[in-house]
Amino acid sequence: MLWPSVALLAFVTLQRLAELMHARRNTAALLARGAREIAPGHYPYMVAMHAAWLIGLWLLAAGRPISPVWFVIFMVLQGLRVWVLATLKERWTTRIIVLPGAALVTSGPYRFFSHPNYAVVVGEIAVLPLAFGLPLYALIFSLLNAAILTLRIRAENAALRQVMA
Repeated sequence: MLWPSVALLAFVTLQRLAELMHARRNTAALLARGAREIAPGHYPYMVAMHAAWLIGLWLLAAGRPISPVWFVIFMVLQGLRVWVLATLKERWTTRIIVLPGAALVTSGPYRFFSHPNYAVVVGEIAVLPLAFGLPLYALIFSLLNAAILTLRIRAENAALRQVMA
């Protein structure tokens, strides 16, 4: 049956596009308040990897059955994603943006660990392909994501250390 997989892929695609628009607005507003972007060099690669992940899912997963267990796990991740966005509010962005003088966010999921958004993304990159029965796809993109997140988290942690110093 085609429609469940297409509906799920459409949901994820529209969600990502909406988030990119939200992130652009937040980034512009933060920069206007004196914030600065840190380590932008990896950003195009991150965007390309996420776009390739989603395009590949459209090519490989449309029409495939959806595993109910993996679907439920994916939806739990969506709830966690919303929690992260709601916690960060206007400070949520897809770039590493530092606003001098702003306190670090320590509420919501940030009470439990320092990079909950990345934890959600790691889960999504693996879980959505698994929901479509694509374990090799999940592995390949999980490895690519791990490489990019290694660079990104190092840069973000360095930026956070500077803010806290």
